[in-house]
Amino acid sequence: MNLSTTGLTLTADSAIDLHLHTTYSDGRWTLETLLDHLLCEQFGLAAITDHDRADTVTIIQQLALEKHLPVLVGVEMTTTWKSKMTDLLCLGFDPNHNALNDVAQDLMRRQQENTREVCGNLERQGYALSLEALPTLLVKPSSEQPHALVAALQEHGYGLDEPSAEKLVMEAGCTFATNDPAVVVDATHRSGGMCLLAHPGRDDGFVNYDVQLLDQFCREVPIDGLEVYYPLHTPAQTEMYRGYAKHHHLLTSAGSDSHHPAKPPIKYRAELCRDLLERLGIQVERGH
Repeated sequence: MNLSTTGLTLTADSAIDLHLHTTYSDGRWTLETLLDHLLCEQFGLAAITDHDRADTVTIIQQLALEKHLPVLVGVEMTTTWKSKMTDLLCLGFDPNHNALNDVAQDLMRRQQENTREVCGNLERQGYALSLEALPTLLVKPSSEQPHALVAALQEHGYGLDEPSAEKLVMEAGCTFATNDPAVVVDATHRSGGMCLLAHPGRDDGFVNYDVQLLDQFCREVPIDGLEVYYPLHTPAQTEMYRGYAKHHHLLTSAGSDSHHPAKPPIKYRAELCRDLLERLGIQVERGH
């Protein structure tokens, strides 16, 4: 497969964003609209990292080539560590030897099983959905199925008061399917990519990493780096993660986690991620 990043050289000041989402997972950007926005804003490189969608690489690369916009192969994989969510950014893997797709497809299968189970439990409790509801839910991206279950209940007039639709769905056994982080890292490495800990400073249901937790995680999971630059990180967190990455010879990444036009991509400077990009075959010129 031809890649849009083949032979790419960036200036130190080139605008990049290595964490973006489209309608292929839980984003509101269509692929074409997002790429057009990046072109209009003169980004030198982007990475589309839809949740657990390692199967859309070909479509993304084809459109990126047509639009002459370098897009790094990427996916954000959902994992659990210490009983909390911790996402991993997998970048630059080989689309032709993509072990991550097998991991993602297994997660999709488990999420579909959970969706079927929840629908059955709801029906036994008297919350009957229409015949077409379940097939519609099952084809949605895995990360969207729990949210779509809530919406389906509400569309049928359930959970509009108390108990809420969210509570009904959770009590019926709804869960987010996740993977073991070590399995994801292994699949990324077997596919020739780099695996980084996404938004380590988030605390809304995710593991909020301090130095001690990073030490423990890195002992258990051989990640390649950290998403140091992220809009929800405080300046103190950014400096802590930057220092940690430097001290432990880890790669650094930068991403907005943009899901929709109201919170658009951020223009990070390519030199912030020089070591990561050069490991992935993208050259970054030295500043003067």
